[in-house]
Amino acid sequence: MSKRIPLIDDNGEVRELTAADMRVFKPASEVLPLTLQKTLGMRPRGPQKAPTKVSTTIRLSNEVVQAFRATGDGWQTRVDAALKDWLKTHSPV
Repeated sequence: MSKRIPLIDDNGEVRELTAADMRVFKPASEVLPLTLQKTLGMRPRGPQKAPTKVSTTIRLSNEVVQAFRATGDGWQTRVDAALKDWLKTHSPV
């Protein structure tokens, strides 16, 4: 007989999970049907098609960041493209 406490109380509220609760959970890949995993995009990533970008921290002026952010999602990629374009005609030193 299991001594586990139900996850939902009499009022239908979910209680706070404990470390013991977390230990008995299984990965979603083990319990979800394959069709649902595919729908949720839960598949291993294949090899990268383009060279990996390098994660870095860079300090830019607020006006530059705001201008690129205003262009929407993908703004960091556009900053990268602008810098690549600049390098075609300039030397970084």
